[in-house]
Amino acid sequence: YYSSVKKDGYGEKDIYMITFLGPEKPLVLNSEDNLIASIAQPVTEKIVEKPVDGLTKKITLLKGMVREVGTLKPIGAELELIDVEENKTLATFQSNEKTGKYLLSLPSGKNYGLAVKAEGYLFHSENFNIPDSAAYQEIVKNIDMKPIEVGQTIVLKNIFYDYNKATLRKESINELDRLVKLLKDNPTIKIELSAHTDSRGSDAYNQKLSQARAQSVVDYLIEHGISKDRLVAKGMGESQPIYDDAYIAKLPTKEEKEWAHQQNRRTEFKIISK
Repeated sequence: YYSSVKKDGYGEKDIYMITFLGPEKPLVLNSEDNLIASIAQPVTEKIVEKPVDGLTKKITLLKGMVREVGTLKPIGAELELIDVEENKTLATFQSNEKTGKYLLSLPSGKNYGLAVKAEGYLFHSENFNIPDSAAYQEIVKNIDMKPIEVGQTIVLKNIFYDYNKATLRKESINELDRLVKLLKDNPTIKIELSAHTDSRGSDAYNQKLSQARAQSVVDYLIEHGISKDRLVAKGMGESQPIYDDAYIAKLPTKEEKEWAHQQNRRTEFKIISK
């Protein structure tokens, strides 16, 4: 517990409880850069090097704004932090309704998923790994939300398959269930599920694999109550890369090249009618 004269308190110095995530007991901060009480592509990212006093070395501070794509209007959204390997929710918190800001401290040594949702918008998701060797750092992620409109496309960044197979891994369940909920909450929309591969392997093999992967996602949605008439599975193979081979060949390191191939391997959904 701690005392503070924070804005909207009840008196001169109110007593607040600190919420901790993980065994290292890091400090959890709110959307205005204060310790919290009961409040708990396109993504821009940069590292802010200035440390915050009081934080331990193996802590990453994740912060940014949730806003509407294009207009950059701040959005009060619900953010869900997920342990990808254990497929469980670690924390749920809100971005500031007026500013769209959020702030959270994360212990190092985990593969995290982040899911963001707000009424009237498609959900946003991604995953990121913070190695156990990572020193203290601050990462800024500004999350741009897309309104639910025909033609909007979302990359399902927390969908994972077994290597060279169409089998959905258990780490994909949370993401799939978010898509199920979106479709149930918006019962008139129809979507196209498309799967993409990188350029390694033959065109024919990649086309077949991507079609099977797209169908795996559609099958999951049907099994969980979504009408097949609202769903289209489409394998794209290697035909629509985010980064083409010429660009990848110019990247200086093996790690950067592998990252680019990884971005090309993706599953997306597009709203085709509503």
